[in-house]
Amino acid sequence: MNNNGNAVILLHGLADNRVGMTGYAELLLGRGFSVLMPDARAHGTSGGKLATFGLLESEDIHRWLDWLEQNDHPECIFGLGESMGAALLLQSLRSETRFCAVAGESPFASFREIGYDRVGQFFHTGPWLGRTVLRPIIEFAFVYARWKYNLDFERVSPENAVAATKTPVFLIHGQADSNIPVRHSRLIAVRNPAVPLWEVPNTDHCGAIGTNPGEFSEKLIRWFDSHASTQNRLAIQAVH
Repeated sequence: MNNNGNAVILLHGLADNRVGMTGYAELLLGRGFSVLMPDARAHGTSGGKLATFGLLESEDIHRWLDWLEQNDHPECIFGLGESMGAALLLQSLRSETRFCAVAGESPFASFREIGYDRVGQFFHTGPWLGRTVLRPIIEFAFVYARWKYNLDFERVSPENAVAATKTPVFLIHGQADSNIPVRHSRLIAVRNPAVPLWEVPNTDHCGAIGTNPGEFSEKLIRWFDSHASTQNRLAIQAVH
């Protein structure tokens, strides 16, 4: 397969590693993209004692783009993230402007918002419990992280990053997501009218490629192709 001149960074979810992105890599390689599949901080073979959900990972993403530019020389660099990887990718857009476009499936809107869900999931209620009765637990967790690790998780907010970015963002979220509810992508999308959100019916967490493989492939490739450089589109058309 001819190389179309573009590269994609694939970012996996929490408690996973780069191997979990193999199916996405095969899809993209089959369409002529180069693929970089790193392990996230504190995952797989990567260093770091803690996952910081974007606070430190954003710098890792900057370095991965540096490496691609220096070694692969792509016309465009795209990003695709799943779950935590999607949130990391979106969070990086606060300062990273080199992506031609990105796509994220099942991201959380902010660390605080997903905290509400995690409390509710533990007690089998909705997020209202974390927002109200058990909110002191959430607040203590933020204070403890600042005191113990010098990490300000208030700054972990993909929705704020997307609201301010000029990078084209495509969101994907299963309507039946029981891990990170579709509410999160809706919160992100409403902050930036230019962001399309594909809500996938009858689909759980990061399941679009399984329940709708043809549509997933078509929408993702079309998104990346439509944001490639004009000169590069001719090469893409030749590959396809």
